Amino acid sequence: MPDSPFGHPPGVAVGALFPDRVALSVAGVHRPRRAGICGRAREGAESVIVNCAFVDDQDQGETLLYTGSGARHPRTGRQIGDQTLTRSNLALAESARRRLAVRVSRGVGRGVWRPPAQGYRYDGLYTVEDYVADTGEDGYRIWRFRLAAVPGEWFGAE
Repeated sequence: MPDSPFGHPPGVAVGALFPDRVALSVAGVHRPRRAGICGRAREGAESVIVNCAFVDDQDQGETLLYTGSGARHPRTGRQIGDQTLTRSNLALAESARRRLAVRVSRGVGRGVWRPPAQGYRYDGLYTVEDYVADTGEDGYRIWRFRLAAVPGEWFGAE
């Protein structure tokens, strides 16, 4: 593992494909095997998975409206309560404050920009431009993070 958990993982090219979350974790692209956000509240977020699992996600490739974590029904994917600005959501907020680059990987999902045919694709670095508390489609408070691709450092820049 590199000295810093931020930035491109050593030896992994933007656009690299991975069969599953275990392979992403082993390569150091996205360490958690279940959570969509990797990071610590005081340090910032290292990486996120985009698969449009939340109905409020919007993926346009170069920009993302990424819904924070928490209060999601595990089977239906719908919000069942309010999200809080703690833990991984706070890590994304800290990345915005410190202007840290976050690794983005895309998986298969409805609404995903140019999804891989299967598994996951490492799509490069994005910055968290801002974030707001909002009312999501299901009527609960969500945290929305606007991410923008770092020019020349993401999959669509090829």
